Amino acid sequence: MSTGPALKILVIDENRIRASIIEAGLRDAGHHDVTLLPDVSGIAARIETLQPDVIVVDLENPNRDMLESMFQLTRAVKRPIAMFVDRSDSASIEAAIEAGVSAYVVDGLRKERVKPVIEMAIIRFNAYSRMARELEEARGELESRKVVDRAKGILMTSRGMSESEAYQLLRKTAMNQNRKLVDVAQGLVTAADLLGKGGI
Repeated sequence: MSTGPALKILVIDENRIRASIIEAGLRDAGHHDVTLLPDVSGIAARIETLQPDVIVVDLENPNRDMLESMFQLTRAVKRPIAMFVDRSDSASIEAAIEAGVSAYVVDGLRKERVKPVIEMAIIRFNAYSRMARELEEARGELESRKVVDRAKGILMTSRGMSESEAYQLLRKTAMNQNRKLVDVAQGLVTAADLLGKGGI
């Protein structure tokens, strides 16, 4: 996702004047595809329709409920979100970070701050997404390893094989069937469970 002029930006702000400040800042930064929304009602459907690259939320004095609904939105839309608030406390800032808000700017909004904040939101979002993807991959690898270990254990118990022999058999079967090792292992584990021989 580049920070070039092709970005589609959605601005959510109840205050028209403040929204126009953000819009002017974005246009000065070369972003011309800007949509302004005055409120958050039906926002998920609007985001689905508009497919923005970045979402800018400006909340004058956000209360807990408003922040919570914004944070739920952040978790759901999986896009960079820059949130401007006039005042905040440490609990709200912490909640924003936890929810995955990419940039959380406290204490005012000036036109010249818009561009660097948008860029920071995109960079942070990309970094966060990469980390989440890597974590998901690591979890998947760990699960795969557990399945393969369990399949090896079943073969060792049922066929009196060594761990190395069990692994070689799984590998050979996977190659012969042109399947992934983990898929062959999962098939064996499932069959053993169905036959009541899943215990190692």
